[in-house]
Amino acid sequence: MKTATKHYRVLVLVHKDLVPKEDVPTTDVNPEWRMEWDVVTTLRACGHELLVIGVHDDLTPIRQAIDEFKPAIVFNMMEAFADIGVFDQNIVSYLELLRVPYTGCNPRGLTLSRDKALSRKLLAYHRIPAPYFTVVPLNRKPVIPKRLAYPMIVKSLTYESSIGISQASVVATEEQLVKRVKYIHDTILTPAIVEQFIDGRELYVGVMGNDRLRVFPVWE
Repeated sequence: MKTATKHYRVLVLVHKDLVPKEDVPTTDVNPEWRMEWDVVTTLRACGHELLVIGVHDDLTPIRQAIDEFKPAIVFNMMEAFADIGVFDQNIVSYLELLRVPYTGCNPRGLTLSRDKALSRKLLAYHRIPAPYFTVVPLNRKPVIPKRLAYPMIVKSLTYESSIGISQASVVATEEQLVKRVKYIHDTILTPAIVEQFIDGRELYVGVMGNDRLRVFPVWE
């Protein structure tokens, strides 16, 4: 005997420029909002009632939607606020203040995972190997510890999704290092993290849940 599937009222938050168009065939889906379209289409196919709103730099639409639509949960797809990536945690904090359930990490998880230096310190505390690194604050020149050797890779300390990373991020000389750190400072506008470059495969492991975690298979 099958258990009846519950249907929920779901508020979907997306960037204002990535609101998916409705009733378009798969062939006409814009690659820029393909992920948003897939999520919305799948949720509707599961029978959930949806309200999709685009957000940029104003929290008012979120509050109005929650007051009027009264969602059971918010499906949060925001990766920035006012086009500032590190502000995504503040959207989640706002949802917590409104006491509305939401998908994804809580503000603390977003803060810890976004700071690459802090996350590596946490790994080291739990005796999980991680590359040696050093942080170069804004408007400072890199001072490299002796334990760090070339080649190294230079990244933004706080940005994710490969922002600021290219072939030039891997440096083999001091001249390349200084140039790349300056690029991160001047272009991404964040401190830089310089770490030992390890050539190898990049593997991902998805983890979902709260008190009881579900670990998904490794994929490359």
